[in-house]
Amino acid sequence: MRHVALLRGINVGGNHKLPMVDLAQLFLDHGCTDVKTYIQSGNVVFESKKPPVSALEAAIVERFGFASPIIVRTATELQATLRSNPLGDDANKLHVAFLRDVPTAAAVAKLDSDRSPGDVFRVVGRDVYFAFAVGAGNTKFTATWLDKGLGTVSTWRNWRTVNTLAAMAGA
Repeated sequence: MRHVALLRGINVGGNHKLPMVDLAQLFLDHGCTDVKTYIQSGNVVFESKKPPVSALEAAIVERFGFASPIIVRTATELQATLRSNPLGDDANKLHVAFLRDVPTAAAVAKLDSDRSPGDVFRVVGRDVYFAFAVGAGNTKFTATWLDKGLGTVSTWRNWRTVNTLAAMAGA
């Protein structure tokens, strides 16, 4: 089965350096096949019957000395993410936060939609869609805020990256 692994916090601002060739090798070492990476921010497309997420997370800590949560979607799930986008098609403004778990309705209801004026978000299952009026670098919506509010772990990608990964996965 085709999957996409989305790692959080790799090669951002010179921190948590993990070369993509080494990341691909980790996936191969853990039984994954047809492994391909995309850009330097921790995106891996691969084949596996059951993604070895826990083992991969432990291997990153052991080999590179830092933790990086891994969130996995099947090719089909990633295609559903594309189809379920409720915020239009402006690729310059759109981002998706991929969640490890489905948040409760109560947690979603408590999120402050006015936290970053002009920016909007919508939660759809394990995905949170964002449209940033003045760019991702200027929003007050952050991964820490989202994770704390929803009680899960997220990793964010811009809309172009989501589309590219879906195409790489054959979705």
